[in-house]
Amino acid sequence: MNAGDGSKTRWIGGTEPPAKVRAMNGVQILEKECREQPVRLSELVSAYAGSGGIRSELKKLQAIEDTDGPVLVAGMGASFCSGVTAATLLQSQGRNAFVVDAGEWLHYGLPVWEQMAGTILLTTSGESAELVELCKKKPDKPLALICNNEGSKCWELADICLPILAGPEYGNATKTYTNATAAAIVAASEMLQRDWQRDARQAWDAFSEALEQVFALKGKLEEFCRDAANIEVIGRGPSYGAAFMGALCIREMTGVRSAACTGAGFRHGPLLDVNETHVAIILAMGRAAELGVRLARDCNQRGGRVVLVSAEQHETSEKLLAVKIGQVPEPWEAITSVLVPQALTLGMVEKHGAKLPPRFSYGPMVE
Repeated sequence: MNAGDGSKTRWIGGTEPPAKVRAMNGVQILEKECREQPVRLSELVSAYAGSGGIRSELKKLQAIEDTDGPVLVAGMGASFCSGVTAATLLQSQGRNAFVVDAGEWLHYGLPVWEQMAGTILLTTSGESAELVELCKKKPDKPLALICNNEGSKCWELADICLPILAGPEYGNATKTYTNATAAAIVAASEMLQRDWQRDARQAWDAFSEALEQVFALKGKLEEFCRDAANIEVIGRGPSYGAAFMGALCIREMTGVRSAACTGAGFRHGPLLDVNETHVAIILAMGRAAELGVRLARDCNQRGGRVVLVSAEQHETSEKLLAVKIGQVPEPWEAITSVLVPQALTLGMVEKHGAKLPPRFSYGPMVE
């Protein structure tokens, strides 16, 4: 089969999907891939703990840790969201690190790239034009790649290659975000020589349980958020990565304009125009959870509706829908808390249809 210009079709995942999958619409693909997440996450945790090849690549990360300078974490879109968690973990454990948009770094950061200890680059396809160009321009410092496409150009060019192991993904980033975030947490933990396997198993248990509980609320979430003029997803630390991803999921799949903010950033401006047309999805998880709870109260006082995601029990009211998710070790809340925006998105597209059709092959990769 050709792509229409005489070239061979570049199927996502490297193989043509079955006819049954290609016949699915955007709503069906979204639910299928969301519900695959626990299995894919379990497979990744097992592989990163026990695969000799992956363990060998993880050991190479010590070259970054042993080098002076900050650790650069770079990605775009959903991959940037996963990078937020890796950088946050490194910072919280005393290692200088920061996350950047890879496209911005390509055009503005190259003059200082040699000052970095090394780079962790995240990309699902491994073929995005900006990421490929970065791999070509990389300095003489270690470049670690976290990628879902082992046949990609980025995989060929990177020094250290870690697979996302999410399988082909044809809709919005769901299972690739979850697995890329888990891989980034493991990579950062290995650099810090920090045990991660018990925390990962606890997170998997909580994630699997939360998915069933939260997805059972998809209709209630849609009804609560219906007719909102603005939906903003708010989090801090690892949950900011989940907030960014959650807002992307809502916006891409439904066409409803949604944006992500840090909790502090939301207080410095956006809070001022909250009224009855506004919905805030506040991911009050982790060490800064109480700040999220306080922000929820302030939004309610201004007339706004709030979906409050927390490990604690909160009372639901006309303007506050409380969703409890089990506590997980930091920074694994980056994957559990994103389930609420995912469930809301599914509830919305089931009622109104999906704006983003499935994509079974890679299109042109341009800046």
